[in-house]
Amino acid sequence: MTASSSAPSSATARRNRWAVSFADLLLLLLAFFVLLQASGSRRDVMLAQVSQQFGGRAMAQGMELRAADLFEPGEALLSAAGRARLAAVARDYVKRPGGVEIRSRGSDPSRQRFDQWDLAAARLGAIARALQGDGIAQDRLRLRGLDQAEDKPGQGQMIRIAPGPLPAQ
Repeated sequence: MTASSSAPSSATARRNRWAVSFADLLLLLLAFFVLLQASGSRRDVMLAQVSQQFGGRAMAQGMELRAADLFEPGEALLSAAGRARLAAVARDYVKRPGGVEIRSRGSDPSRQRFDQWDLAAARLGAIARALQGDGIAQDRLRLRGLDQAEDKPGQGQMIRIAPGPLPAQ
């Protein structure tokens, strides 16, 4: 009689262990996504590190440039130094397969003719035209975001150029 009464309790114990393990997994995933969302601007770096830990290849890193170093103050016109810098960037990306993603973050406090949205958008367009003029096909370029949520005082507008997926046709 004791053997038959212990059989159902061992099956119940196995089922309970599975449920506890599953609940642990769900809580770990939830904590990971909360941490990922809270990381803000460091999200790409964190995802690259997690990918490497799980045997994935490192995510391609881009470069972040200060818009003030590329453009005339308060304008969407590339300076001579900015034009030269983008030409060097284009030489690097022309050789690489795949798309090129251009992002804007922050705003420029020295804007004059434009409001913050217009200036950021016009600068993204100017960078895309410059890269296209230096040999990167238009169908490889993807413009992303005018994110001002991460605008830090005194930082100004930042432009990030990174490898990305090819735009959908």
